[in-house]
Amino acid sequence: MSTSSPEAVKKLLENMQADLRSLSMECKKKFPPVKEAAESGIVKIKTIAARNTDILSALKENSSEVVQPFLMGCGTKEPKITQLCLAAIQRLMSHEVVSEAAAGNIINMLWQLMENGLEELKLLQTVLVLLTTNTIVHDEVLSKAIVLCFRLHFTKDNITNNTAAATVRQVVTVVFERMVAEDQKFKGLTEEPPAVQGNSNRRSVSTLRPSAKDAYMLFQDLCQLVNADAPYWLVGMTEMTRTFGLELLESVLNDFPEVFLQHQEFSFLLKERVCPLVIKLFSPNIKFRQGSSGGGSASSPAPVEKPYFPICMRLLRVVSVLIKHFYSLLVTECEIFLSLLVKFLDGEKPQWLRAVAVESVHRLCVQPHLLRSFCQSYDMKQHSTKVFRDIVNALGSFIQSLFILPSAGNTSSTSTPAGGSVSGSQGSGQGGPGAAGPGGGLTTQAAFEYRGTWIPLMTVSVQGSAKATYLEMLDKVEPPSIPEGYAMSVAFSALLDLVRGITTMIERELSKQEQEAAVREEAEPVGPQEPMAHEVWEEMVNACWCGLLAALSLLLDASTDETATENILKAELSMASLCGRLCLVTPRDAFITAICKASLPPHYALTILSSNTANLSNKVYSIQGQSVQMVSPSSESHQQVVAVGQPLTTQPQGTVVLTAKNIQCMRTLLNLAHCHGAYLGTSWQLVLATLQHLVWILGLKPAVGGVLKPGRAVEGPSTVLTTAVMTDLPVISNILSRLFESSQYLDDVSLHHLINALCSLSMEAMEMAYGNNKEPSLFAVAKLLETGLVNMDRIEILWRPLTAHLLEVCQHPNARMREWGAEAITSLIKAGLSFKHEPPLSQNQRLQLLLLNPLKELSNVLHADIRQKQLECVLQILQNQGDSLGPGWPLVLGVIGAIRNDQGESLIRTAFQCLQLVVTDFLPTMPCMCLQIVVDVAGSFGLQNQELNISLTSIGLLWNISDYFFQRGEAITEELEREEAVLLKQAQDKGEPLNRPFHPAPPFDCLWLCLYAKLGELCVDPRPAVRKSAGQTMFSTIAAHGTLLQPPTWNIVVWKVLFHLLDCVRKSSTTADKEKIESGGGNILIHHSRDTAEKQWAETWVLTLAGVARIFNTRRYLLQQLGDFFKAWEVLLDHIQSAALSKNNEVSLAALKSFQEILQLVTPIKDTDKPDSLTMDVPPVLMESLQGSGPGRPLVRSDSLAERLAQRYGAQPSLPPPGEELDDSALWWSAWNTWYRIGTECTRPPSCGTDKLVFVPSQPFLTALIQIFPALYQHIAGGFSMEDLKKLGVILHGAVSVPISSDSSPFILPSYTEAVLTSLQEAVLTALDVLQKAICVGSENLQVMYPAIFEQLLLFVEFSCKPPQYGKMETKHVANAKYNQAEWVALNYVPFAERSLEVVVDLYHKTACHKAVINEKVLQNIIKTLRIPLGLKYACPAESTWKLAVSSLLKVLSIGLPVARQQASSGKFDTMWPELANAFEDFLFTKSSPPDNLSIQEFQRNEAVDVEVVQLISTEILPFANFIPKEFVGRIMSMLNKGSIHSQSSSFTEAEMDIRMREEFSKVCFETLLQFSFSNKASTPQEGYISRMALSVLLQRAQDVLRRYVEDERLSGRCPLPRQQVTEIIFVLKAISTLMDSLKKTQPENVDGNVWAQVIALYPTLVECITCSSPEVSSALKDALGPFKDFMQPPVSKVQNGES
Repeated sequence: MSTSSPEAVKKLLENMQADLRSLSMECKKKFPPVKEAAESGIVKIKTIAARNTDILSALKENSSEVVQPFLMGCGTKEPKITQLCLAAIQRLMSHEVVSEAAAGNIINMLWQLMENGLEELKLLQTVLVLLTTNTIVHDEVLSKAIVLCFRLHFTKDNITNNTAAATVRQVVTVVFERMVAEDQKFKGLTEEPPAVQGNSNRRSVSTLRPSAKDAYMLFQDLCQLVNADAPYWLVGMTEMTRTFGLELLESVLNDFPEVFLQHQEFSFLLKERVCPLVIKLFSPNIKFRQGSSGGGSASSPAPVEKPYFPICMRLLRVVSVLIKHFYSLLVTECEIFLSLLVKFLDGEKPQWLRAVAVESVHRLCVQPHLLRSFCQSYDMKQHSTKVFRDIVNALGSFIQSLFILPSAGNTSSTSTPAGGSVSGSQGSGQGGPGAAGPGGGLTTQAAFEYRGTWIPLMTVSVQGSAKATYLEMLDKVEPPSIPEGYAMSVAFSALLDLVRGITTMIERELSKQEQEAAVREEAEPVGPQEPMAHEVWEEMVNACWCGLLAALSLLLDASTDETATENILKAELSMASLCGRLCLVTPRDAFITAICKASLPPHYALTILSSNTANLSNKVYSIQGQSVQMVSPSSESHQQVVAVGQPLTTQPQGTVVLTAKNIQCMRTLLNLAHCHGAYLGTSWQLVLATLQHLVWILGLKPAVGGVLKPGRAVEGPSTVLTTAVMTDLPVISNILSRLFESSQYLDDVSLHHLINALCSLSMEAMEMAYGNNKEPSLFAVAKLLETGLVNMDRIEILWRPLTAHLLEVCQHPNARMREWGAEAITSLIKAGLSFKHEPPLSQNQRLQLLLLNPLKELSNVLHADIRQKQLECVLQILQNQGDSLGPGWPLVLGVIGAIRNDQGESLIRTAFQCLQLVVTDFLPTMPCMCLQIVVDVAGSFGLQNQELNISLTSIGLLWNISDYFFQRGEAITEELEREEAVLLKQAQDKGEPLNRPFHPAPPFDCLWLCLYAKLGELCVDPRPAVRKSAGQTMFSTIAAHGTLLQPPTWNIVVWKVLFHLLDCVRKSSTTADKEKIESGGGNILIHHSRDTAEKQWAETWVLTLAGVARIFNTRRYLLQQLGDFFKAWEVLLDHIQSAALSKNNEVSLAALKSFQEILQLVTPIKDTDKPDSLTMDVPPVLMESLQGSGPGRPLVRSDSLAERLAQRYGAQPSLPPPGEELDDSALWWSAWNTWYRIGTECTRPPSCGTDKLVFVPSQPFLTALIQIFPALYQHIAGGFSMEDLKKLGVILHGAVSVPISSDSSPFILPSYTEAVLTSLQEAVLTALDVLQKAICVGSENLQVMYPAIFEQLLLFVEFSCKPPQYGKMETKHVANAKYNQAEWVALNYVPFAERSLEVVVDLYHKTACHKAVINEKVLQNIIKTLRIPLGLKYACPAESTWKLAVSSLLKVLSIGLPVARQQASSGKFDTMWPELANAFEDFLFTKSSPPDNLSIQEFQRNEAVDVEVVQLISTEILPFANFIPKEFVGRIMSMLNKGSIHSQSSSFTEAEMDIRMREEFSKVCFETLLQFSFSNKASTPQEGYISRMALSVLLQRAQDVLRRYVEDERLSGRCPLPRQQVTEIIFVLKAISTLMDSLKKTQPENVDGNVWAQVIALYPTLVECITCSSPEVSSALKDALGPFKDFMQPPVSKVQNGES
């Protein structure tokens, strides 16, 4: 209920009246005046209440009167009355109804009571109520009230004292609160007058308002009192203590700082009064040195006042407040205070002083903004003390001093530590807190331990607040005893708070600034304040880092408590990070180095750290003359060992030990790198080097993706890990990975730092791994991989340094190192290609090529394992990204194709797998520009010699590729042309020619040419299988797809591909080795026809030549349109010739086959004869065949690709204009010349016959050669001349003369008894046959060749009797040759000669009447030739020969003689007759005797032949004697004559005599002779004379024989006559009977009278013979005598006869 509500007012009035009544009651007896006053007071109140509406203000106006009765009551000094009055007065005050005057009166009354020592507590209460409920008390009244309280404070009563002290404090506060309220009230109204400047008089308070003035006076007097001077305002003070004064000063300064900051007067007081006062009071502490306190020893002239704890402590509190609130006013003064504080930390000061000083410092440390101000005001000023630095260093050296000078002069330090759970800890040294070990049941107390000094750690305050213990001991007079470790604990907290404060503040401001900068970036450039702020921050860090690092390192080393360690590490971490953010490299590296060193085992040799700390640890910081060395970690371990491992060094060393603290530090290091990686910069090197060593010691090994997993060490004593650390390892490994994963959040520069650091680490690892096979450290490589993988989105910026380094790793001699280098690089490439880049790779070719480039670089590495990895990577890329490689194809193909023969099979196999995949799946997806590379690569696999199957398969791939080209021809052409256009433009811009193989040809054709060129290379591979396969493939592709090429391209195909290939093959074949190859490796047997390199090359030559010839054959139509077809033809023929003349039968024979093939060419059809315009009379079948692919016609498809391509290039194949045949004769004549050269070369006999190793062409070869002629002749018939015919003859003759070797004779020769022709002989005859047929139908001028043909054939006929010689070679007759010896066997020429003879007869039959035949004496030649076998007769090699010769002669003569008779006059046959005569004579009277074994039937048959000849003479010659030369007739007659008498043979046995006498023959001769003699009307007397003479001779001879016989018979008596004589007589008798017959048949007038006389004259002689004894003679005689009966008739006209 408020004091002004009606109810409250009513209550007040009632209470007052009640109080007054009570008062009047009490005073009724003793103090009547008081009673009266009370009663009048009641009346007064009632009056006021009745008259006024605002009762309270009315009461206030009359308060002096209202209060009077109570004051009087107090004056009575009666306790009861006084209490009642004071209560009533308090009630009035609380309703604020007391006026200023009344208040004055009340105070005076209270003062009296105070002086009388009455109701002291009530008094204080009343004063308090008076001053707090209103503001009416001012000036002297106020001062009097205050003094009253002060005086009560100094009474003897403890309760009063304490109450008074509290009241004083409250009153002082009230005074200042009023001032604050007053300021508030006037704040908005009037501006204060300008503050008094300069050193104004301290009494000058005129400018202040009332409350302010009171406050000013009060504060001023407080200073006076503390300084032990008389107060100005507080009159009546009797005593005062300094401690209480300082407490009041502190509370005012602390509670009302704004008063001093806003009012110049107060500020002045601060500067002029407070600060000097504080400094003066500090003096004993400053001068005091521990140990010199002995009351004026000799060293000090005057006794030094000893520091007094209560004052000293309160002074420090005041200083803390001054610094906290008024630093900006008291810059200089604060410098002094701070310097003092620093001095108090000195080791020579009393322990308690150091403790409170540390607490004060701690208070500063939790105010980072203040610290910043120090830095700005002192450290950054030129001539000022470096206060901030000193504070930090002082803290540092304070901590160090606690370790270095333990318990100097302080007994308390030996007392039991707080919470004394550990007994004897001091002496236990190293075994102290940790002695019981983790399981010892004792709770280990947190402590620091260093070189035997053990200092426990207490919890002194909550982090971030400086809750002091000793600064709060206001009731203590004696210095307290300070527990061991307290100072250390405070200093430790201070350090941590300092670091935390500074780092948090600066980082917050930095972040804010960065945000602002980001916002401002669009607007104007950065304002000038920024560098300023940065300078301050940098200065702060620069000032404090050394001290902090020294202290923290020492503490870290000494710490035995995990939490403490954690805090220290956190501090070092945040400092490192801050330095990093501020780009202060040295301090950053120093802090990081400290953490790194702490992570590693003590004294661990790590160059990078030692080099870095060298420049730090050699600095000695001088702090107040005391040297403080940077402490490096102590070697003593008081830590739980958790791991034993191997150090990562070049030389094997012992093991090293890791403690739990090392692991903790390692985690901090990881944390640092993880969270503050962006600020590490070059320190990444330190961090990573350390981590690498730790990872190594812990035995973590890289796994997939570069993650490190716990693995066993490979050699040396194995790593030992406790279970504690084993559970930690996965976590560490995880953090390690996360650390590198978080690299994706680093900015580009930081990322580069990280990569560089990893690379240089890796370089070190590589150097260490040189020259030994120890397990290398793969940390760096693994982490490079991990970093690359997580930064795929910006891989471009780190790709080059990353891969460049990994490529170096791949070349390292250490296999494990290499393997990981390759693993890393391939994983990165695969990841890079499969990553979803923005924009995608397909649109970012540069990036794609960048990613693939290292893959290509790997090809330069010689190690097989790396290449294996590379190729596996390619295979995976193909399987996963093959469709999207695009511009990356050349690179990938380059890698696949980078194979060399010195690489192992497995590598080549893997690479080949890749290629197969490319060819089967990816040809359509790659840019067409790459197709050529695919061809090259496939070719290179064909050429490698490690794995034959791969070579063969790759040739198959080339075939597939060609098919692909064929199917996709148009698309490929279009794309290639687009590309070509671009390239051409670029080349022109540069002014260079376009650099492309086979340039002028269209790009699609070039692709084919590359393919052919590759196959061409493979066709001359050293391995026969490859050659064969490549050759077949090449010719098949050209055959199948050649139509796609443009005509000009064929030029290149012919010259650069086909002929080039032929040249190479020819060269290789001719130089090939003739050594026998034992076997084809393994158990493969080689056929004898392939067992030398030469034979294998022969096969290649055969294939190639055949292929080229086939192309010429099938594509001649196309080729002939090329300008230099003739030249090409010549070259081809040259190749055929050289092959044909090669000493290898297989090659030579094949060459002829090719020759045959190219001769089957057809002259291209003229345009007018194209199939569609064929005339109607062509039978449909023929239509078909013509439309098919006749030789020289491409396979026509209506819209074939070839045609479309042709249209694209605008060239309709240029056909010759209608009516003009392409002139082929030159080609054919060229072919004829070649044929002739081959023929002459191969049939030319060897010069010397002695050499065994002569090369003789084989029969099949010669046969083939000759068989070519008919085909060839068709083409050259038109111009075939005698000259050519002669050439032909030479060759035919030569060919037939070649012998064969005995070992092949059984296959070629028939057994010599069979009369069969060899195929060669057949061919020769066929050739001549073709010729004669051609001549036959040819023109007149061709027919002059007949004689030549006859001549040739007749030559062959002679072979029957004299086989031809082949040079000087000795040949044996086939019957005598032994098959197994290398001998040459002459052929059996008889069948051949006989067949030739048949041909001659046949031909003569047709041509006898031809002029040429007549003129050239063909008949004579035939007879001349036949004369040889005829003459030899039985001496002929074969009996059939002379028989055939005779029959042929007869046939020829039957045709020829009539012609000869016709031409008799011309004399053209004159020379023939003698020849004929000779022939008859040689045959009929042969010099050779018939063989002994001739059977009688045979003989009779032979005689019949003779008879035939004589019959021919009688029918064909003698009747025409008048057309025949006389000498010839004469010779014939004499022959007949001879035949009729002398033709008996002298060597027959008697039994055969009668038959063998050739009686039939003689008879015919005789008859003919007679017939000729009689019948022939002698045209000339000469002739008649001959025949007559012949007859008379005959008869004469018969007479003689008969006579002789009779005589001999008589003489011989019983003895038979000799055989010959008997035979003779028989013959004569037979002749006589024949003559008789002839005479009978003849016209009588034809017979000469003499003849008759002679015949009749014989009769007596015949009769005389009757007596002979021989039966044969008798029967012959009977035959002879028989005809004489015709003469026995009566002589009628004897006279007439006689006359005639």
